[in-house]
Amino acid sequence: MKDPIFIGSSVAIVTPFTNGMINYDRFHELIDWQIASGTSAITVCGTTGESSTLSSCEYEELLFKCVEFVDGRVKVIAGAGSNNTMHALDLCHKAEDIGVDGLLIVTPYYNKTTQPGLINHYTYIADRVKTPIIMYSVPSRTGMSLSIEALKILSQHPMINGLKDANSNLSQMVGTIAECGDNLNIWSGNDDETVALMSMGAKGVISVWANIEPDKVTSLTEACINGDYKKAAQIQSDAYELIKALFCETNPIPVKEAMNIMGLNVGDCRMPLFSMQPHNIVNLKEILLKKGLIREKNGI
Repeated sequence: MKDPIFIGSSVAIVTPFTNGMINYDRFHELIDWQIASGTSAITVCGTTGESSTLSSCEYEELLFKCVEFVDGRVKVIAGAGSNNTMHALDLCHKAEDIGVDGLLIVTPYYNKTTQPGLINHYTYIADRVKTPIIMYSVPSRTGMSLSIEALKILSQHPMINGLKDANSNLSQMVGTIAECGDNLNIWSGNDDETVALMSMGAKGVISVWANIEPDKVTSLTEACINGDYKKAAQIQSDAYELIKALFCETNPIPVKEAMNIMGLNVGDCRMPLFSMQPHNIVNLKEILLKKGLIREKNGI
């Protein structure tokens, strides 16, 4: 049995920008707010953090600042994936030197390797790190996913702690849990599937939604941990419309727009991501108003 890196809610935290530069004061404030709201881990430099647009220097500095600001209060998980195995390993070593608690490694994208290639990719990295790995399967972005058979093999590696699952395939997840058992911890990678996956044994969620309602995501995961799935399902159901709106355009465009509307001032996304479409902004504002996350003066 492998102890999970964290249990509960980990925010896939946005990277705040001001005039195109990382705003570390705002980043510190967001981290403090997350921790005060019960968030169990900060996942930094992931998709939601726009890691693909960060320079090498920015990547290292953002990780360093995150570890510094968190100051041991919760776990820090670093996005360290690449479609170049050697580059991914280099990112992992940089993150380890900074002192993170976990490494989030997405399946290679664009070049689309085979399942044996995926096994080799993760094994090569896992053999050369000292920090536990969370594999990340998100076929909507990478064009491929880890098979049950590949996960069973990889789950035997002592440095592979678990899987962030964003496959939207509950049948495959049932098979993964049946085949891997306690050798592989599971975290939901989709906010709208958290209760379903935790009811099957997942340890929590790496959440986009938590950027704007960290207390709600904490309450949902705590209800699941305590076996109160009725309460958790109600929280999930109440958030359905909001979660849907947060993914109406490419993540993190909507969540950063929502945070800006709420006065959290995280700035725009970096190119090539672009401003949210006006009709989607109107819908998002209506939902935020309905949820009590903004006052009417914020405008509709």
